[in-house]
Amino acid sequence: MSTVRGSPPPPPIPQAVEGEATAHLARMCRALGHPARLRILRHLKAAPCCCGDIVRLLPLAQSTVSQHLKHLRDCGLIVGRSQGATTCYDLNEHLLEDLKRHLLTLL
Repeated sequence: MSTVRGSPPPPPIPQAVEGEATAHLARMCRALGHPARLRILRHLKAAPCCCGDIVRLLPLAQSTVSQHLKHLRDCGLIVGRSQGATTCYDLNEHLLEDLKRHLLTLL
């Protein structure tokens, strides 16, 4: 198998784990399949944001942004940290790097 830009291939994944990993990869890809979620991730790449910050940046209702954040959080692409009554969201950099590595092995 060829490598991308000189990076070593990922280690082999045991079959039982591979099925779970493939299912999780599919969930993450579905979460990335909505334009609003991609815009949210782009804003979070620049800086952590609270839901209200994202509502001010995007032409979406607060409830809609909350649902998109829930999808991204449920599949692990973002993490939330409570700050009083609000939650501040940030990218899960480690998971995004794993996602990128796995996608490169498929393409």
